Amino acid sequence: MALKTFRPTSPGRRHQVSLASEQLSRKEPEKALIIAKRSQAGRNNRGKVTVRHRGGGVKRMLRNVDFKRDIVDIPGQVMAIEYDPGRTARLALIQYPDGEKRYIIAPIGLGVGDTIMSGANAEVKLGNALPLKAIPVGTTIHNLELEPGKGAQIVRSAGVGAQLMSKEEKYCVVRLPSGELRRFSHNCIATVGQVGNIDHQNVRLGKAGRSRLLGRRPVVRGAAMSPRDHPHGGGEGRNPRGMHPKTKWGKPAMGYRTRRRKLTDKFIVSSRHKK
Repeated sequence: MALKTFRPTSPGRRHQVSLASEQLSRKEPEKALIIAKRSQAGRNNRGKVTVRHRGGGVKRMLRNVDFKRDIVDIPGQVMAIEYDPGRTARLALIQYPDGEKRYIIAPIGLGVGDTIMSGANAEVKLGNALPLKAIPVGTTIHNLELEPGKGAQIVRSAGVGAQLMSKEEKYCVVRLPSGELRRFSHNCIATVGQVGNIDHQNVRLGKAGRSRLLGRRPVVRGAAMSPRDHPHGGGEGRNPRGMHPKTKWGKPAMGYRTRRRKLTDKFIVSSRHKK
């Protein structure tokens, strides 16, 4: 997807870089496949702020994406490539012979008029969804299930892709975008190809107002606060605190591992943290 720059008619426009929309087939989504997104503003069910710096933003209608790909051995045709405000990747609108329509994550190279299919008998082709046992070693995949039949949960962001490294008796070893080598059941479904919209990483918002439209509120440095408001606060001038980065409540802000004694650690062949 091409990038779009702007004339410096204002300070916000000067450094703004957006994605061009020429490759999108249409702007309006399929009405039967949209769901309303209620803004939580970073609060839990008791109204307590559990994620800071969230709130506001424009109203969004999310697309109901088919992550299970459970229409088996029936070819579907790509009708459109669309934008989704709830994710970084683009969506492909698929229509099946009986008239049913579904959204899938659009991989690089998938275009309007192409045909896709899912199932163990499907061809190993771009956009097709197959069990890992039916995919050749070395193939780039995305939309990968963690448990068979649960639906794709990982490798879904713009531009990412995993690689099938080897096959064992009941498991397949996959290299994830983070570099981690992990075992998956050979019955887990994955889609062939790399997720599209690879230029998303080059987008520059250009001004604070675009962050507010995305629901991101301002972030204040701890060193700019008073000692009663943050562990980094206080001191004469920019006083180095001589401590590791912390949150307002004294918890480690970086390098704080939350994954402890996970039952699924046995499936990790090589950690992404290993140097």
